Amino acid sequence: MNHRSVARNVQKGFTLIELMIVVAIIGILAAIALPQYQNYIARTQVTEAMTLAAGLKMQVSENAMQNVALTGIDSGTGNIPAATDVTGKYVASTAVNEGVITATMQAAGGASGTSSLVAGGTLVLRPAINAGSISWSCEGTIDAKYRPKNC
Repeated sequence: MNHRSVARNVQKGFTLIELMIVVAIIGILAAIALPQYQNYIARTQVTEAMTLAAGLKMQVSENAMQNVALTGIDSGTGNIPAATDVTGKYVASTAVNEGVITATMQAAGGASGTSSLVAGGTLVLRPAINAGSISWSCEGTIDAKYRPKNC
């Protein structure tokens, strides 16, 4: 028998089973990664609210130290801008009322692209006057897992 006449049946490419396994692995990875990505986007958007609110903390602190009280420290008074003047891509307004800073997120969807996980929620920074200093607590309607770590 001539070795040249024997046809070789060499497999080239992937089998259907191998391709199905690869598709299943990609599906599992996507099922895990997509929710984590959505959480990351929501946290990033809330960081904008924290940044805008942090900008007002110094102005509230200065007014509180001059007045030795938080009463009357509101948006539009004492060098504190109006609530609608302190906005961002994801933040609709940042208001100050009796020293309490409240950042309100934009509604879901629309041009802002605000995540539905945090849309319409609030991030609240509440001051407390101590002997010569002010401490801040962080609260609001936004779930704690979406708030910045320094909150």
